[in-house]
This record gives sequence, structure tokens and C-alpha cells, in this order.
Amino acid sequence: MTAPVTPRLREMRWWDIDPVLELERNLFPEDAWSRGMFWSELAHARGPEATRRYVVAEAGDRLVGYAGLASSGELADVQTIAVARDHWGTGLGGRLLTELLRAATTFECAEVMLECRVDNVRAQKLYERFGFEPIGFRRGYYQPGNVDALVMRLTDPATSVNGVQGTETHG
Repeated sequence: MTAPVTPRLREMRWWDIDPVLELERNLFPEDAWSRGMFWSELAHARGPEATRRYVVAEAGDRLVGYAGLASSGELADVQTIAVARDHWGTGLGGRLLTELLRAATTFECAEVMLECRVDNVRAQKLYERFGFEPIGFRRGYYQPGNVDALVMRLTDPATSVNGVQGTETHG
């Protein structure tokens, strides 16, 4: 039996949108992002004025996860984190979140916010391990299912970033 390949993290690029959409639709069938939403986010992810950081996780030639962060002034928002079901429990979600918190630190953000489905306990536990605290709800946030979102906040993301492996950036 061969050992599983440890996914490699790298910057998300436009050519990743199709495999990201496939994973997105598989994991979030009711409220999946559109192609246009990913294009719009990636349009703000490069250059000196960048306000976004998107990464993908590759295991061999397969995309098995992705994550994105948006920053505005001293505030950052985790836009999305997704891990293929066959990689749940491997620590990949934590690696992706660590990369987003590194980006928030680079963007000099003092706080990181996120919304999480109230029924996604797995994700909530991950965020709590990194120091996020629940601060409220957004009723009916996830449509069309009308599912509430738990709003969580992390103050001082630099203190939550530990020595988890980072990403390689390829132009």
C-alpha cells in the first residue's frame, strides 16, 4: 500500500477555476459559487494592489481543496474553505486556514471574520481551534436553503499562525 500524497498548497490561478467549481458543486450543491464569483475574486488577488489571497491544494494531479480571503483595511474575511471529502480529517483544512491567516497578517489585518453554516459543526470546531469566537448569527444567510450563518471573529491573526507548511507561488 502506498502512502497518501500530502497535498501541496499553491496560489490559485484562473486555470484552477474549473476543478474548483467541480469541488464547489460537490461540497456545496445548494449554495455553490459561480464561475463569475471566482473570476471576480481572482481579479483582486495579484499585483501591488491585491486585496485577496486564494490558494488551492493539489494531491498529485488532483485538486483536493481551496481557500480564499478578502482584506479591507484592518479587517479580513475568510471567503471560502473547502476540502474534498476523502481528505477530511487529514489536517488539510487547518493548513488552508493557516495560509489565509498568514495572508491576513501580510495584509496587516487586526481581525478576521467569517460566516459558517450553523449545521457545519466540523468547520466550527476547526475555526475554534484557531481562536475564532462566535459573535452572532446571520439569519437565512445561505440561500436557497435559508440556512443561518454563525458569524465568528478572530482578533490578532498573527498569534494563530503557527509553523504549518506554507505555499509556493508560481508566476
